[in-house]
Amino acid sequence: MQFPLYKISRNMHQGNRTTSTEFILLGFFRQDDHQNLLFVLFLGMYLVTVVGNGLIILAISLDTYLHTPMYLFLANLSFADISSISNSVPKMLMNIQTKSQSISYESCITQMYFSIVFVVTDNLLLGTMAYDRFVAICHPLNYSTLMQPKFCILLTVIPWLLSNIIALTHTLLLIQLPFCDHNTLSHFFCDLAPLLKLSCSDTIINELVLFIVGLSVIIVPFALIFFSYVCIIRAVLRISSTQGKWKAFSTCGSHLTVVLLFYGTIVGVYFFPSSTHPEDTDKIGAVLFTVVTPMMNPFIYSLRNKDMKGALRKLINSKSSSL
Repeated sequence: MQFPLYKISRNMHQGNRTTSTEFILLGFFRQDDHQNLLFVLFLGMYLVTVVGNGLIILAISLDTYLHTPMYLFLANLSFADISSISNSVPKMLMNIQTKSQSISYESCITQMYFSIVFVVTDNLLLGTMAYDRFVAICHPLNYSTLMQPKFCILLTVIPWLLSNIIALTHTLLLIQLPFCDHNTLSHFFCDLAPLLKLSCSDTIINELVLFIVGLSVIIVPFALIFFSYVCIIRAVLRISSTQGKWKAFSTCGSHLTVVLLFYGTIVGVYFFPSSTHPEDTDKIGAVLFTVVTPMMNPFIYSLRNKDMKGALRKLINSKSSSL
C-alpha cells in the first residue's frame, strides 16, 4: 500500500464534456512496515509543536511584563506555527490509523489555501519582528513613540491580511484548471506547486503569479531583516561596554536564530536541491516549513530569551501550585 494515499475525486464540467479526475497523493514511504514509525515520528513532532507554542502564547497572555510589541508578534508567530502544522499532520496521522484513502476535492483546496496562508504569515511576521528589534536597538528613546499600540496592531494584522489575499489569488487561479490523466502527486498533503504540475492545461499564468508573488514575499521581508540587522550590528558595535553589547545581541539572538533556520531551509531545499532525489524537494521543503521550523521555534525562544524563560517558569509554578 502506498501512503499517505489520498484520493480526491471531482467532476469537472466544460461545456458538454465532463472530465472525471482522481488525484493520488504519495507520501514518504510506500512500504507498510514504515507507517508505524512515520506515525510515531510525526505525532511526537506535532505534540511538541502544539504544546511548546501553546505555552508561549499562554505565558505571553498571562504575564503583563510581556505585553510588549515584540511578544505580541511572537504570540502571532506561535499561533501561525500551531496552525501550520495542524493543517497537514493530523490528517496524515488519521489516514495512517484508519487506512482511509480519500479526501474531498474541497478539503484538498482548503488545505492548500491555509498552507499558503500560514507559511506567508510566518515569513512576514519575521520581517515585522526584525523591524521591532531595529527600533528597539537603534532608536531606544523613540521606541514607545514609534511602536504605538495602534501601529503594532496594524503590523500584526497586515501579515494575516496579505497572506489571505495571496492564498485566495492562488486558489482562484487553481480551481480554473482541469486535471486529466495525470493524477499521481508525490506529496503528503495538498500543496500548490505539485498540484500545478498535474494540470493538463496551460499553467503559465499560475506559474507566473507564483513566481512573482513568491519572490516578493521572500525578498521583501528578507531585505527588511537584512537592513535591520546591519543597522543593529553597527549600533551595537558602537557600545563601549562589553556587557551592554552582549545584552543588546541577546535580545536579538532568538529572532536571528529563527530567521537563519527559516531562510536556511529555503536556500538548502530550493537553491541547492539533492542531486540524487530532486523529485523529493517539494516534500522536504513542506516538512521543513510546516513541521520542523514550528517545532524548533519554542525551544529557540524559550532557551535564548531570559524573559520568556521567566514567564514560562512562573506559568508552570502557578499551575503546579493550583494543582
